[in-house]
Amino acid sequence: MTNGAPLPRRVIAASSDLEQGMHVLAGIDPAWAQLIARTGVPRLRRREGGFAGLASIIVGQQVSVASAQAIWTRTGAVLGEITAARLLLASDEELRQCGLSRPKQRTLRAIAAAVAGGGLDLAALEDTDADTVRQRLTAISGIGPWTADVYSLFCLGHADSFASGDLALQEAARHAFDLPARPAARALDALAEPWRPWRGVAAHLLWEYYAIVKGREGLIGRSE
Repeated sequence: MTNGAPLPRRVIAASSDLEQGMHVLAGIDPAWAQLIARTGVPRLRRREGGFAGLASIIVGQQVSVASAQAIWTRTGAVLGEITAARLLLASDEELRQCGLSRPKQRTLRAIAAAVAGGGLDLAALEDTDADTVRQRLTAISGIGPWTADVYSLFCLGHADSFASGDLALQEAARHAFDLPARPAARALDALAEPWRPWRGVAAHLLWEYYAIVKGREGLIGRSE
């Protein structure tokens, strides 16, 4: 939010949405124009939402993409349909068979209980501003800002979501804006404030730029 008033909710649903945000960012800071000249239009990053989408983000924390996919596939094989109701019925042994760590098991159970009990309405978040999405999700035990922001950006397509706790974004910002050191989450949030309501497009660009700078796929993930 800015000056106490919510910004219009924009959704990144197509490359044209990314291009619109890129045009705005390039007008804010010449550094963006230089970065965009290197990245072009970044890949559109969207994934399944709802309980399964949020659960998959939890599963992917602090592990490689390949490991996350393997654990997620195993979870589907053990539990069948991945819903809040099914998760609450799962035994400790079943969750262990999925390959889930104890902390991830606790977080998934907390989310499932909140959804099943009505304390967390994931569908309602689709019409909620980015800051409120973060507040509502981080109110659940085990969910930190990174998970909330990634869910908001990838699953809801929120154009103003920005995962400032992501190490790849921090490192990309250091290079792109010639910072003396990699900014911490709070410093990156402050840097990104003028990019509203297109911080989500900024995140897409920075992840793309990180991959270029490092010469490999950027690591998108940070446990809380």
